[in-house]
Amino acid sequence: MEDRKIQGMGEDSGTEYSVRQSPASLNPICFDPDICIGCNRCVQVCQCDILFPAERKGEHPVVMYPGECYYCGACVMECPGKGAISLRHPLMNQAKFVPAARPKA
Repeated sequence: MEDRKIQGMGEDSGTEYSVRQSPASLNPICFDPDICIGCNRCVQVCQCDILFPAERKGEHPVVMYPGECYYCGACVMECPGKGAISLRHPLMNQAKFVPAARPKA
């Protein structure tokens, strides 16, 4: 995996950082390139700072540190494109979810 140059934001806007995508056995955040508009709202709202803007405008962000994801879903809720981001919980987390009981019609 190659290093990426990332431009700082806010007070660090004049600084350029070099980051390398971290390999992981899971992929918590998946983007649908047909729906994602590349607005980077998910990058701004991510509590874990695992998302970095794409190098080219209009492309979906890059998940640089997938193992650090909290699975909070903030990126999914902030996204204006319904279905552009899907959050995949690890199998051991999925076992904790109980389907909601639906009232009978």
